[in-house]
Amino acid sequence: MNLPPSTPRPAAFPPGAPQDLHFLALGGSGEIGMNLNLYAYRGQWLMVDLGVTFGDDSTPGIDVIMPDIAFIADRRDALAGLVLTHGHEDHIGAVQYLWPRLQCPVYATPFTAALLRRKLADTGLSDLPITIIPMNGRFRVGPFDLELVTLTHSIPEPNAVVIRTGQGTVLHTGDWKLDPDPLVGPLADEAALKALGDEGVLAMVGDSTNAMREGESGSEGEVRSALLSLVERCKARVAVACFASNVARLQSLIDVARATDREIALVGRSLWRIVAAARETGYLDPDIPFVDDREAAWLPRERVLMICTGSQGEPRAALPRIARGDHPKVTLERGDACIFSSRIIPGNEKAIGRLQDDLLRLGVEVLTERDHFVHVSGHPCRDELVRMYQWVRPQVAIPVHGEHRHMVAHAELARTCQVPQALVTANGSLIRLAPGKAAIVAQVPSGRLALEGEALLPIEGPSLKTRNRIASQGAVVATLVLDKDGRAQAPAKVAAPGLYDPDADSGDLAAMGRAATAALDRLSRQDRREDQAVEAAVATALRRYVREGRGKRPATTVHLVRI
Repeated sequence: MNLPPSTPRPAAFPPGAPQDLHFLALGGSGEIGMNLNLYAYRGQWLMVDLGVTFGDDSTPGIDVIMPDIAFIADRRDALAGLVLTHGHEDHIGAVQYLWPRLQCPVYATPFTAALLRRKLADTGLSDLPITIIPMNGRFRVGPFDLELVTLTHSIPEPNAVVIRTGQGTVLHTGDWKLDPDPLVGPLADEAALKALGDEGVLAMVGDSTNAMREGESGSEGEVRSALLSLVERCKARVAVACFASNVARLQSLIDVARATDREIALVGRSLWRIVAAARETGYLDPDIPFVDDREAAWLPRERVLMICTGSQGEPRAALPRIARGDHPKVTLERGDACIFSSRIIPGNEKAIGRLQDDLLRLGVEVLTERDHFVHVSGHPCRDELVRMYQWVRPQVAIPVHGEHRHMVAHAELARTCQVPQALVTANGSLIRLAPGKAAIVAQVPSGRLALEGEALLPIEGPSLKTRNRIASQGAVVATLVLDKDGRAQAPAKVAAPGLYDPDADSGDLAAMGRAATAALDRLSRQDRREDQAVEAAVATALRRYVREGRGKRPATTVHLVRI
């Protein structure tokens, strides 16, 4: 894979004495997804999670985005290790792309490790060493004394990480909720959290996703009952869109299929990958008879329940392809039903809306959480946050994993829970946690990288900036053939893809060619001999024509051929 070069930076960092304890987010603060968190102590760094986010309408042609790790890659000799809190893409999805620049030990619980190994095989990193840590395990990474605390979430084996240092103890919550009936895996370890609070906690770095939502997030057990009631009343084929990683939801749907005498089909590659990891680690019965999309297509409509990928409208996932009618095996038609057993991730509203419109055009009944109890969040609402603060009683709250408004709400809630200090921060803000009062002491470079084939490109780099400009403003390309003195040897040729149609707008294109020639004629004899002067003058004239005619500011390229 081609990686952007990193610029060496001073090794003596962070500022202050080596024994100071610092926290730094390079992803996941001010946004939901792409989590990358760092702790510094006694001259070494600990990384917690290394995830991705996904492209949207603002990043045309880009599917996967991840943090720019240049800052920590320049200091990889001081990176003691990477601890993964759980197996969601926004926490582990960048490992397969970025680990070659880090070369550090990786620590994960069995299910997360099983998922990661399958992902690493896709990029030829099958031999990457992963140290398996048992649930509630305690271990050391460099100068950091670490302990995992079991929580509940929408995937097996979610963990908070207790980070003990000579400057104090930090609880890094990861993603969590307090589910009284999680169906898969144990309950959150309330006793361990209370004991940690009694021991004394300097800071809690925690999930802010639902900090603006009152009450509690709800139980997976309640969703199972609601799904059963819905499927029982459906008379034809039923498709369910859900997050592939939600093994508890998969188990619920398995039970619903059995209760309604339906075969359960998995439609989408990532579902089979999750099922394989869940079977390997004992979270799903290996004897469950799943069918694939080919078999599902031949079953009587009233005898199949399909679990499909694509709940967020991802164009290449299974359900959007079915809705467009271009899935090679499976179709949905009038009288069928589609249940969206998932939430809308911010930024995906348009894609999900298009998907649901496509299904409705087919005559498919669309059932969502707006009207039916078909999903519960995997993140804590305000009542759960309050309980966590009552148990842990930190001196400092550092909200992460949320957009800015979520983190502000989280910080305000922490203060009402008598937390003495709450800091709202952003990616790149280096926070000294101890000694002394917690404070932002520096700002370090942070950013985003886009996966482009086998290359990683800076989101703010010239290539992707130009692409975004072309997507919104169009492009103009002009070709001029000149002699060495700058005299035109042929009429200027202009193309404007995305702005003017070659057939319908041939008059505009011809006028633009004349504008290019006129701009050339206005130059002095000396300037006509200078390529840069000619290119600038012609580009200015073409941009002016488009701005006045179409109100756009296109990306403009002028090709000169000297003969």
